[in-house]
Amino acid sequence: MRHRCVFRKLNRTMEHRKALRRNMAQSLFEHGAIRTTIAKAKELQPFAEHLITLAKKAKQGDLKARRRIHHLMGERYMIPKEHLGEYEDMSDADREAVRQTRSGRRHRTGEGKGATPFTSESIVHRLIQKTAERYQNRTSGYTRVIHLSKTRMGDQGEQAVLQLVGEEIVPTNVPKGGKSTRRRKADMRYAAVMKAAKKKPKSAPEPASASDPSGDAPKSST
Repeated sequence: MRHRCVFRKLNRTMEHRKALRRNMAQSLFEHGAIRTTIAKAKELQPFAEHLITLAKKAKQGDLKARRRIHHLMGERYMIPKEHLGEYEDMSDADREAVRQTRSGRRHRTGEGKGATPFTSESIVHRLIQKTAERYQNRTSGYTRVIHLSKTRMGDQGEQAVLQLVGEEIVPTNVPKGGKSTRRRKADMRYAAVMKAAKKKPKSAPEPASASDPSGDAPKSST
């Protein structure tokens, strides 16, 4: 019986479950929306909203709330979208310089520092400075869970999209997503089976004999 058990184990140990929740929260604040299973989305939703509440307090100068965010979610560096191509062409030393600014500040903003044209952006900095500012006039309900009709291939798991309120995409502007490699292979196998079934010749029906009671009797010529 679920006596005072208010969380989902997700078939994982406590350490694995915390690491999963932390990584999913970082991806949510980085991209604005993530697609996962319904159980994971429902488990992550209250955790993400609690982080946003702490971020709103940290933006007002609460140092304890900022430290709590680092304890719960950790840190992750992000490369700005407009500099992704340039980052891929860099050497390992240049990438290290981009990820670590010369000023040594922990909360990086993504702007250029010194000789580097740009630097990585801190996920905590984005949460406090951008995400929390967006919800200053909202007391709760920062996220929503949208159930998807398509199930995941392999285990047929029910999927959902967890997104931040305000990050919605207008349905008329949503690009048609491409099929995954596994889905394309499954469609190719199905098409090959159907094509082979159409080419298979149908066996001709056997003529009814005179002794066959179900057949018609031969007509006599006069």
